[in-house]
Amino acid sequence: MPSRKPKPGEQLSLLPAKKPRKRRRGAKLGRPARAERAGFVAHVTRETHDHRHPVHVSMRRVAGAPSLRAERIYRAILMQLARAKACGVRVVHYSVQADHLHLIIGGKDTADLSAQMRRLFSRIALAVNSIVGRRGKLFRDRHHRRELTSPRQTRNALVYVLFNERKHSSQ
Repeated sequence: MPSRKPKPGEQLSLLPAKKPRKRRRGAKLGRPARAERAGFVAHVTRETHDHRHPVHVSMRRVAGAPSLRAERIYRAILMQLARAKACGVRVVHYSVQADHLHLIIGGKDTADLSAQMRRLFSRIALAVNSIVGRRGKLFRDRHHRRELTSPRQTRNALVYVLFNERKHSSQ
């Protein structure tokens, strides 16, 4: 249908003017990440969670936030981890560092695990922000998680989480 000049008051067509171009083979979807987002967790669909496997979760704090190892903040985080059990969050092991947390967690399914993470990290952020008297984000990004599907992976993750303090205290 040839294009013509619309009459005054006439409804314009919502059909696209041109055919959409096909994507090149091997081209990535979406635009590339900005430089300041380097090192952040990608916003892609996470793998499904099997209830038989524990999950290693890590979460980093924002740059301007106080150290998570400060005495009052550390106690507040431990209190929130203890209270989390009553809310249905199953934290098996944990490690609190100055700028990040490591957790070994169990969950029923993907939705349950996701809800547990949101609940736990929001409670920790509220507690820390109230102690310090600040507002805004405490955690930098989405949590990073890895499902531990084999006994060796589980052992390595446990060693990593439980001895993470030694690694970071030498720096």
